[in-house]
Amino acid sequence: MAFHGIDVIDFHAHFPTQKPGYWGAWRSRMIEKYGEEKLNILMDQSKTYRDIWRKKWLFDPPETEPHTDEQQAARWIEDIDKKRIQRVNFVTGGGNDNLAKIVMLYPDRFTGFAHHDIFSEDAPAELERAVKKLNLRGFKMIASSLYRPIDDEFLYPFWETAESLEIPILVHFGVLGGGGGPPSNHHNMNPLVIEEVAKMFPKLRFVIPHFGAGYLRELLLLCWSCPNVYVDTSGSNQWMAWMPFDLDLKALFRKMMETIGPERLIFGTDSSYFPRGFSIQYLEDQLKICRQIGIDEKSIEKIFHDNAAKLLKLE
Repeated sequence: MAFHGIDVIDFHAHFPTQKPGYWGAWRSRMIEKYGEEKLNILMDQSKTYRDIWRKKWLFDPPETEPHTDEQQAARWIEDIDKKRIQRVNFVTGGGNDNLAKIVMLYPDRFTGFAHHDIFSEDAPAELERAVKKLNLRGFKMIASSLYRPIDDEFLYPFWETAESLEIPILVHFGVLGGGGGPPSNHHNMNPLVIEEVAKMFPKLRFVIPHFGAGYLRELLLLCWSCPNVYVDTSGSNQWMAWMPFDLDLKALFRKMMETIGPERLIFGTDSSYFPRGFSIQYLEDQLKICRQIGIDEKSIEKIFHDNAAKLLKLE
């Protein structure tokens, strides 16, 4: 099962379900605010950027034919077996109950995160149910899609519940959906906005994906200020091309090793759709770079496996 000498856990993937889940509610809010015609224009613009990104990585377009969740789960197992991946953690999957059912199909290979509306009145109770009853292992949110500030004190009961459950919180900052897409909540784009929350709940582990998705300086300052903040490496990190200075993946890994070290860095891919399946290109590039810049094998094991296993309580 080992991939070139290491066990691999993908900490950040999305299950390709046909059920709308969280995104159905988000789309309804966007239509109410902007109207369907404007939203369709924005989504078409986003699609153009995504098409360019896929061509750069030689990815085929997403399939259009429908599949059941059971079929998709079986395809995922076949794919990660072929690519020698030990486990995949799905951070979304059509709602908490739906994702829990998917995870239970292959509990030795899948884990999942709750991903309900954090601002709903019953959000803390739903989080407790998702963890204790559904066996989900964390919570995922996209901060820049939220309709209220993420540091609003209204959310303190939610953070208290998450801290008591000892689960990780994955928070996506940066531009919503990549270039050209729907407008982001600007208050929630910058990772530093969560500093006070991380200070108020120091035992709660926050994971910021995609190396901060364009907010590298701010992410590093947040990590310096708050030792309970982790970083995940997921995705193509195409935001690097939009920085006002030259930056590449090798420089990112060097900076992370210099600052937060291997204990707070977690491998992920942001994989989501077929026929691509698990994004083996991201794994190959990141592992190759880690070895090229001289990261020792014990640290590599932490980045690609051990840190995720600890946060997901797999040990």
